[in-house]
Amino acid sequence: MTTTLTPPRPARAARTSRTAAVAVLKTETRLFRREPAGLFWIMVFPTVLLVVLGSIPGFRDPDKALGGIRFVDAYVPVAVLLSMIMAGLQAMPPVITGYRERGILRRMSATPVRPSALLGAQMGLHGAAALISALLSLTVGRLAFHVALPHQLFGYALGLLLAVLSALALGALVSALSRTSKVANAIGSAVFFPMMFSAGVWLPVQAMPDTLGRIVELLPFGAAAQALNEAAAGSWPGWDHLGILALWTVLLSAAATRWFRWE
Repeated sequence: MTTTLTPPRPARAARTSRTAAVAVLKTETRLFRREPAGLFWIMVFPTVLLVVLGSIPGFRDPDKALGGIRFVDAYVPVAVLLSMIMAGLQAMPPVITGYRERGILRRMSATPVRPSALLGAQMGLHGAAALISALLSLTVGRLAFHVALPHQLFGYALGLLLAVLSALALGALVSALSRTSKVANAIGSAVFFPMMFSAGVWLPVQAMPDTLGRIVELLPFGAAAQALNEAAAGSWPGWDHLGILALWTVLLSAAATRWFRWE
């Protein structure tokens, strides 16, 4: 007599959960690719802005206010951070809030697919899009305007990773605080412009007055801008800037977890 061994129930549940998570990721990837506007603002617009500004002759000359580097050199990290701000504040919150508003998250909780799988897929997709945009900005800056690639590659990668995590955590908090997509858009827009300013979109952080610069460096994208600038110049990013980024990521993630609701 032969005996068929049945996997333990926890093992079957874990395998089912992994399969469901992969299916959700594939579905969300297809939906994500069908949103050309979102893809443009995250992956294309920052590089387009870099090209437009870099095409201005005066921005390709060394500037004493920037420590002797060119404006276009200083703007590559800004374009990198802009893609993360777009992904975290403008693109992701309306999608997640829309799922909650339509009852999708509540219905998913009654299936093998857990709502956390959908959230993980959304954060992974938006984070990946922001990183691809960052690589595009670095490549175009190098090829079109001869901007040097980061001299401290590992430090740059670490600052980039912490910046992405901080942006996604901020987007998760906006999603947690918003009951509807309209509210998510409103809150996201209210936070969007201060974050762009702190990243140096209108004025690079290193060109800001001392007092304003120190204040901006306490914000996640101000600290990220300085960390990327330091790594680009060949120094290891300051531990104070990396620490501020990590602290913001932890605090924002904790707040999002505390206030997030599935329905």
